Amino acid sequence: MLTSRFEDGLIFAFNLHKTQSRKSIPVPYFAHLMGVASLVLEAGGDEDTAVAALLHDAVEDHGGLPTLLEIRHQFGNRVADIVDLCTDAYQEPKPPWRGRKEQYLAKLRYASPEARLVSVADKLYNVRTTIDALRVDGNNVWDRFNGGKEGTLWYYRALLEVFHFTGSDLITDTYAQAVEVMEQLAE
Repeated sequence: MLTSRFEDGLIFAFNLHKTQSRKSIPVPYFAHLMGVASLVLEAGGDEDTAVAALLHDAVEDHGGLPTLLEIRHQFGNRVADIVDLCTDAYQEPKPPWRGRKEQYLAKLRYASPEARLVSVADKLYNVRTTIDALRVDGNNVWDRFNGGKEGTLWYYRALLEVFHFTGSDLITDTYAQAVEVMEQLAE
């Protein structure tokens, strides 16, 4: 069962992200965080992992290492370590996209099972929203992504290879199916 600790994570994440929206669409960014946490819980993640899912973008979007220290202080080492492993940039402006993603892939290959779960849930949510956008906007959707069409497709396929390297489970299989649909729609 979830405790007030999860509620604290919701409030912390809400306060950080409440003014953000998703890439080029009028959907509150907070919807993404709740969706990722939901996927984590549905896949068997515990409360710490679900709190980390709520906070997985906090460090790269809101304050870098000082935010990570605040997460460590408020939610403990386990949550902070998961968030840290799910972070691909600690500074603004962020380093170049491709190099940042390659470093993230290398880090993820040896991440904890909990960090891997948050990452696959995050990417599954992103791929699903990209599929929806492709169905509505067609290939114009790729203009929203720093990696463009080719880079984004490369990244989600490379993530799948890392997820398969680190294990196989229902959420990874669901992610693989979603990537396949996204690739078909991109043709």
